[in-house]
This record gives sequence, structure tokens and C-alpha cells, in this order.
Amino acid sequence: MSAAKTLRFGTRGSDLALWQTRHIMVLLQETDPSLRLEYEIIKTRGDQILHTPLPMVGGKGVFTAELESALHEKRIDCAVHSLKDLPTEPPDGLIVGAIPERANPGDALISRREYSLATLPNGARVGTSSTRRAAQLRHLRPDLKTIDIRGNVDTRIQKALAADGDYDAIVLAYAGLERLGRLDVVSELLDLEAMLPAPGQGAIAVQTRNELPLLEALHIIHHQDTALAITAERAFLAGLGGGCSVPVAAYAQLQENKLVLRGRVSAPDGTQQIDVTITAVVDDEQAAFALGATLAEEALEKGAKGLMEQRQ
Repeated sequence: MSAAKTLRFGTRGSDLALWQTRHIMVLLQETDPSLRLEYEIIKTRGDQILHTPLPMVGGKGVFTAELESALHEKRIDCAVHSLKDLPTEPPDGLIVGAIPERANPGDALISRREYSLATLPNGARVGTSSTRRAAQLRHLRPDLKTIDIRGNVDTRIQKALAADGDYDAIVLAYAGLERLGRLDVVSELLDLEAMLPAPGQGAIAVQTRNELPLLEALHIIHHQDTALAITAERAFLAGLGGGCSVPVAAYAQLQENKLVLRGRVSAPDGTQQIDVTITAVVDDEQAAFALGATLAEEALEKGAKGLMEQRQ
């Protein structure tokens, strides 16, 4: 039985953020029906500035800072995030208390004419707010024109499907579409070899204060294999000195009791790309972090810093 009896959650107000928060609450309620669970919607800077490309808004904490302030002020006990939005350096006094099992980490192409990446016409316009996606798209298809797109998932889908819209296709995380029941609009699930995901993509993080009753309440929904993989991915990103606004990708998965971590650093214009891979037996998060840090060193030795510093 959990030591904490009431948990107050904070969440962004988008349909996806609300789905993720309610999903966490259902998981907790199933494991401990005596828990009282509440939530409130908190607007973040990233939600308020909708007409500026994300890298220009300010990458670190753009979707998390206000939620973290509410945690520090004890207005809420837990904040639910898409894990890929969390800065790699945790704020003082806060900790990720639980990471449930990860969903599909891949990216999906959406096109009103049902194009695949291979069949998009020469010079097609592809919408994405991610420098990682844009760089990999340019590497795969130098002829494509990537255009910034903002808004929640439904807004982006509407823009992609509009008959007179600016986009021939857009790219979104498959997990978000699946959670919102919008797989009907997916033209293609992009192969991980072609489009390596952002560190932590497909996973949900429950952030809380570093207090034992809260950690005990959340631990029951924690999925250790997912946590090990994501720890390695985020250590790779941190080792490169990057945040969510740089074209860095990473994906780790357990294979036969070993963690296989793949990392990728792309030039913003797509002309160059560094791919690195490492495999090791990993028993805890400290070992997973060390694995990611080691792979980052290898990428830096191969010139990753110079690629990240390039301007489009």
C-alpha cells in the first residue's frame, strides 16, 4: 500500500498531454484503488508561443518549466511529460519517479495523397518542428523542402490534410497518433534505419519531488527495461552537450540481455551524418548512463560537435 494517499498531477492542456496524464492515473488506480488522484492544467511557454519555430523559442524547458515550478511550490505532486521534452539535467529537488513501458518510438509520415517518403514528388514540402527530423529528411531526400509547423497534434493533422494546405506531408511521432486514435491518417511508419527517433521518444515521464512517499507511490508503474534504454539515450544526448533543439537521435533496446544503443548526429542541412553503435550488458541505470556517455565520446571523436554547430 502506498504511503502517499492523494496525488495531484499537473499537465499541459493538449489532448495528447491530457491522454498521457489520464493514462498514468489509470495505471496508478489499478495498482492502488485507495489512491485519490486529481489533476490541473498548466500552460507552458511552448503552448503560448505558437507561431515561432521551437529552436527559436528556447529549447530547454520550453514545455516543462512551468510544471516544474508548480512542483517546487507544492501546488502539484507530479508532472506528466512526453519524456523527450525533458531537459537532460534534472532541476534541483526533482526526479523522474516513474517511466511506464514505452510505446512505439518511431516517426510517422502523414500525407493527404498518401505519399510515402520514397514516393513524395521532387521538391515536396514536408512539415516538422524538429531539427532532428528535418536533418534526417534532408539526408535521405536532399530535394525535399522542410517547413516549420506548430500546433497540437490535431492542428497539425488538419494542416497536413487541407486540400489547399502548405504541406505535401508532415512527420509526427507515431506514439502520439496511436494514443489519440489517429493512426487512420498515417501514410507510412518510417523505418528506424531511415529516421532514428529522439532520445526518449514514445515514453512518458512522471516527474516529482525527491520525497520518499511520492517515489513509493509511483514506483509500482515504473518499467525498468524502458528506463534503462532511455537512460542510455539521454546520456548520449547529454554527453554531446545537446538539447531538444539539436539534430541528435538515439534509440536503445534490449536484445538477448544486452542493451544495444544507436546514436546519430546530423548536419542541419543533411549533407553529413554520423552513426555510432555500442552494445553491452547493462544491469542498472548507472551502467546505462555510462554506455550512453561512452557512445557520445565516440561520436565527438568522429566530428559530432562540428556538425551540431553548423547552421542551416
